[in-house]
Amino acid sequence: MTRICVLLLSLAVLHACSDGNGAVNPEAERLTPVRVVDTTLGPAAPAIRTSALVALKDETRLAFKVGGVIASIDVEEGQRVRAGEVLAKLQLAEVQSQVEQARQMVDKAERDLKRGERLYAEQVIALEQLQDLRTQREMAAQSLNAAEFNRGTAVLEAPADGVVLRKLAQASETVGPGAPVLVLGELTRGFVLKASLSDREVVQLKLDDRAEVELDAFPGHTLKASVSRLPAAADPRTGLFDIELALAPEPGVALNTGMVARVRIKPSSAAAGELVHVPIAAIVEATGDRAHVYVLGEGDVVSRKAVEVAFIDGEEVALRSGLEAGLRVVTDGAAYLEDGRRVRVRDGAAGGSD
Repeated sequence: MTRICVLLLSLAVLHACSDGNGAVNPEAERLTPVRVVDTTLGPAAPAIRTSALVALKDETRLAFKVGGVIASIDVEEGQRVRAGEVLAKLQLAEVQSQVEQARQMVDKAERDLKRGERLYAEQVIALEQLQDLRTQREMAAQSLNAAEFNRGTAVLEAPADGVVLRKLAQASETVGPGAPVLVLGELTRGFVLKASLSDREVVQLKLDDRAEVELDAFPGHTLKASVSRLPAAADPRTGLFDIELALAPEPGVALNTGMVARVRIKPSSAAAGELVHVPIAAIVEATGDRAHVYVLGEGDVVSRKAVEVAFIDGEEVALRSGLEAGLRVVTDGAAYLEDGRRVRVRDGAAGGSD
């Protein structure tokens, strides 16, 4: 009995899929399911993609003007400081001795000048000798000013609110004049991105060109940035051009110097014109800059079109020729199609239904 039921069901299916002569009905063939998207107009040049490092806009290398033995360094790396806060000191014995010597020279010059003025009044010395004594007094006073200034620079103070990025020396070390001791990042000017580009990339940029930034430390966050500095020459060590991008602050994203970022810059040259853009999934049988796509037409029938690729930017392909904006091209399922074939459009996309 079961075999008879199966046989009757098979005969019913064959009858439904055939015409009166027993041939299979073409409309009953299984249609290839596809997804389609509209072609759009986009930039005529690709975005510039590069990696960059987060840094503070102003990083100051702090040093003592005079050499000596470091008495103390009162901060640690990563510590935040206020403007005017004492960061490090030199042992002042030598510097103070120089100040005292200069003060004694000033006192001697004052005494010599007073004696000279008395002798000049008594016509014992000439006017030229008196003028020399006045000059010596002024020189001694300037030497005292210099010594006192050097004593002031034996104490390092924070020039602005900031964070200590690096300690380059330790207490009890002897440092020479001008040798950096601390690197301070000033917080008032905010953070920037520092990146290096080739000559072909940097010539496309202008100040204020927009960029999108992603940080590994904050997945899912896209920050905004803009080009804030363009170099006049390449770095002689690398042959690359170092640029800076100003980062727009975003609540909840705490930046730190040294974070690695992925940057996508939209160059000004991209606005010079427009090209038709399609998803990369729509491209089939690509060879060099030649490829094909399937365009959805009336009755959900696809036609195979030859296109010329201008460039690939991430998941999008810009076409130099072959298509117009507003056409519907097949993405998912394109690899299984043939020219003139009818398809079934999935997910409620334009042109058909499941």
